Amino acid sequence: MRIARLPFPLAPIHPSPRPLGYRTAAQYARHPLGGLAYRLPESHALVRVEEDPLVAEPLAWALRVLSTWPLPVEEVALRGSLLEGRVLLGLIGGSPEALKRPAKALVREGFAGVVWAEPSEKGRFRGRVRPLYGERTLLERFGPLTASVSVESFSQVNPLAAGELLEEAQGLVQGGGRALELYAGSGLLSLLLAPRYGEVVAVEISKEAVRRGEADRKRLGVENVRFHRGDAKEAAQLGAFDLVVLDPPRSGLSPEVRRYLLESRPREVLYIACDPATWARDVGELSRGGYELAFARPYDFFPFTHHVEVLSLLRLG
Repeated sequence: MRIARLPFPLAPIHPSPRPLGYRTAAQYARHPLGGLAYRLPESHALVRVEEDPLVAEPLAWALRVLSTWPLPVEEVALRGSLLEGRVLLGLIGGSPEALKRPAKALVREGFAGVVWAEPSEKGRFRGRVRPLYGERTLLERFGPLTASVSVESFSQVNPLAAGELLEEAQGLVQGGGRALELYAGSGLLSLLLAPRYGEVVAVEISKEAVRRGEADRKRLGVENVRFHRGDAKEAAQLGAFDLVVLDPPRSGLSPEVRRYLLESRPREVLYIACDPATWARDVGELSRGGYELAFARPYDFFPFTHHVEVLSLLRLG
């Protein structure tokens, strides 16, 4: 039997350090009979959750505590830290005024902090968000870095696997004068790569993520990283860079970002993807524009699911 060879160098898949108990973030619906529940796929049917084998130790504790609380909300969101062993709680729906007293009690129970969020059809935490009591952020370790996480903003839910990806990413790039990170979030990769470049610009549209990134930058004493709050589509306004770092949503790169890369032609493109299909589309267009795929490795951030992250590096041919 003839085995087809891939037209690019694919490194072996990197497994998650933990097959279970890896998630440090989770969201549950409140079950009408008490406790918390998951929704069945493509359904509004609820299945009560007594324990969840996917969540890390701090969240397992939080799940046990919340199973006894009759909170008048639609959903709860949890964000924990393996480094600190603590949990932030988001209460989605209900009245923020009515939830102030339960929030104080939950902090006394052991939660680090509680926020309220307005339900929104646009997605979780896309409406109003109001702090109720306690802290807004925790520190988490992602490989060589410690960074802040919050319950209302995206951070990788498998910090052990993400840390190993970051360590490998750090060793792939050549270094140089200027680097740009698009879809930066709180700028983990910008802060990580700062010692290798004279200037790093991190572009992120979320105000909350930029706020955390600036706090991390100051805490870590990094002076050559600059955060720019804006849309990645506007990258052309920032000029040319030696390296462009990309970590887009599942939809992949926008046409504007692909066009910017092909026109500005950075020497290297470090591309981290959460959808191999859109990654392949984008890499194909960049390859036709003169880039060569120098490295690619899938990472298993979500064991026992079909999801996979891809770490890749492209260089001008």
